[in-house]
Amino acid sequence: MCNCILAAILATSLYAQTAATPTTIDLKGDQTWVDTGIDLRIGDNVIITAVGNLQYSQSKANGPEGLSRGWKDLLRSMPVVDAGRGSVIGRIGSAEAAQPFLIGPKREMTAVRAGRLSVGINQPASDKGTGSYQISIAVTAAKIDASKATQNAHIPEFTVAMLDKIPTRIGDLEGNVGDRVNFVMVGSEEKVKQAFQAAGWVMVDRETKDAVLHGLIASLSKLAYLEMPMSVLYLFGRPQDFGYAHAEPIAVVSTRHHLRLWKAPFAVEGQTAWAGAATHDIGFERDQRNGKLTHKIDPEVDVEREFVAQSLNETGLVAKLSFLTPSNPVTTAKTATGGSFQSDGKTRIIVLTPPAAEGTGSVADMFCSVFDQNADGGNWGACSQYMEASSRKKLTSGAISN
Repeated sequence: MCNCILAAILATSLYAQTAATPTTIDLKGDQTWVDTGIDLRIGDNVIITAVGNLQYSQSKANGPEGLSRGWKDLLRSMPVVDAGRGSVIGRIGSAEAAQPFLIGPKREMTAVRAGRLSVGINQPASDKGTGSYQISIAVTAAKIDASKATQNAHIPEFTVAMLDKIPTRIGDLEGNVGDRVNFVMVGSEEKVKQAFQAAGWVMVDRETKDAVLHGLIASLSKLAYLEMPMSVLYLFGRPQDFGYAHAEPIAVVSTRHHLRLWKAPFAVEGQTAWAGAATHDIGFERDQRNGKLTHKIDPEVDVEREFVAQSLNETGLVAKLSFLTPSNPVTTAKTATGGSFQSDGKTRIIVLTPPAAEGTGSVADMFCSVFDQNADGGNWGACSQYMEASSRKKLTSGAISN
């Protein structure tokens, strides 16, 4: 057999998976979350099944799929806002930043982030049911830890000189300075959106009329509404490119994590740079500019900076987290509305990983190029079609001897 075929088989076998004995857990109706004791790696295949019944007061019995959603569910703050009350749910990672997901009677998935797996019941903290579910969890572990795939890859370096090109504060249209720029991201627009979506952030409307329309649609579809309008603020002389929010659905009007992003006017080794300002709304206060009611932010803005970093890091889409301090750090100041805040002056640098397709494409490029350059009389039409249809660059290599 040609050595190039053996090489392809060997490369495939490196990603072979090994199965483990299933774990069983008894999930009782008065438990919101249970630690399974299972630490997942990126690429692990997970099959979770659930059987059993719960009973809530003044409700019919339900299985792992939960009760059908009703209008009262809009008033309940549940971990998975669009899933039924009493359904089986899961999360990977810490309670503070992990995004819960629906399991129901059965879910098979590939872990896209590393972390501890927990299972729970989709119910408010004060809402307990009687009964229990029996949970079975089977993990087929990837032989190669995908989280190490980028260790040898080149990661763009963001420097203090680059950071100093970004204003330290954002402001309103009248020029009043406000929140500090407390994090920077490096990655494509597609990758940025993918990371925030995976971390449970939702894109926020920039105009009130859009928010009203979307809110009506959300109410009619019985979905908790997170996309409350966000005021327009400025950096680099223009409004934010994107706004994101992360909150408990019933408390989103008064308390929510939120951030704004601006595309920087420079690149980092060919990668897009984004300047971000993140704050945590904790209530309301009077706007000192006009006396109107506005959101009050948590003055400890570094806590929100770390929430953003942690939530993104747990998606498995972050290649590197670091800190940089600008030449003129902001440690104490006031927002554009008059509220005060304090900081250690550091800026979080969040470098995203390259898309998985790029890595897969590189492997395909290599092997198809090898096959093309070391033909042994076989038909490698599929590789030829791949190289031509995708306009991949052939990689030059020496001939492989038999």
